[in-house]
Amino acid sequence: MSKHQIASGADYAPTAETEKVVKPGEFIFASAFLDHGHINGQTNGLKDAGAMLKWAFDPDAERLADFLEKNPEAQAAESYEQILNDPEVKLICSAAVPSERARIGFQALEAGKDYFTDKSPFTTLEQLEQARELVAKTGKKYMVYYSERLHNEGGMAAGKLIDEGAIGKVLQVINLAPHRLSKSIRPDWFFDKEKYGGILTDIGSHQFEQFLHYTKAKDATINFARVENFNNPDQPGLEDFGEASLTAENGASFYCRLDWFTPDGSASWGDGRTFVVGTEGTMEVRKYMDVAREAPASKIFLVNGTEEREIQCLENTGFPFFGDLILDCINRTEYAMTQAHAFKAAELSLKAQALADVA
Repeated sequence: MSKHQIASGADYAPTAETEKVVKPGEFIFASAFLDHGHINGQTNGLKDAGAMLKWAFDPDAERLADFLEKNPEAQAAESYEQILNDPEVKLICSAAVPSERARIGFQALEAGKDYFTDKSPFTTLEQLEQARELVAKTGKKYMVYYSERLHNEGGMAAGKLIDEGAIGKVLQVINLAPHRLSKSIRPDWFFDKEKYGGILTDIGSHQFEQFLHYTKAKDATINFARVENFNNPDQPGLEDFGEASLTAENGASFYCRLDWFTPDGSASWGDGRTFVVGTEGTMEVRKYMDVAREAPASKIFLVNGTEEREIQCLENTGFPFFGDLILDCINRTEYAMTQAHAFKAAELSLKAQALADVA
């Protein structure tokens, strides 16, 4: 059974009973730099699939203590270097301040560890190019927690249905990604564009990853990108609205809208939705809620040549990415996600942000 905390996106950390892909102690990982609450979802996913959390580290003693209370089996590391120097640790997961994620990841790769970072994995294209070079040099993984698909039952089930041919060839994907601002509880870096990278770099990386996955595209051209601060003049570094349009190399079309305008009356931190048009059918994914009817919810509305169907995904789909990632780290395979895919989603988000910044 999956468990969801849906009021705050920063604290969204699903967990689910799932098949263990390794025996106890067979795959050991550490969680370090716990700045964003997504670290709890990353950690839960790995533990649910059988990985063992050995270490936790954060410079903030209070934040570390809170994480250890949730994960009492872990030891508090005195430094990041202690984790890097432990040969038992195979993977390091992190949810640092976005601008610091690359540096932390590079240290992990150079120490012979695979790395699993929260999105967005980079805030500059220069960081991305460095990562590509270091992955090629070390052979280690720089994986990304694109949780709006990887840790969402509807998002995962949609991909499986598309792979099975339920709607034919995908022609267009539209992603709507509203988020609750919760301004009073956000850390200072959240409002500093140099540190979070801009709304298209941040939230947008989720959306571009889904577009690439559902369309099977390898690359795309950015047609249009825009960012605004519509309603937060007291925080000039915040972008509270963004949108972008892309066309993939295979002809598929994409549009996404991102914002920090989820109303307080909403049961969920965001009524995230995905609309997919294919040659043989259409699909709507209601990822987190069904307005005024059900929350949490994760469901798909599918129409094709033979049926129209509402598919309940919550607690029925699971989160296979994490088990696949563990096995990929052990076997040096790419079933969970290819490195090229993870990096391309980041690249497109960074390029869209750059285009919006000069518009």
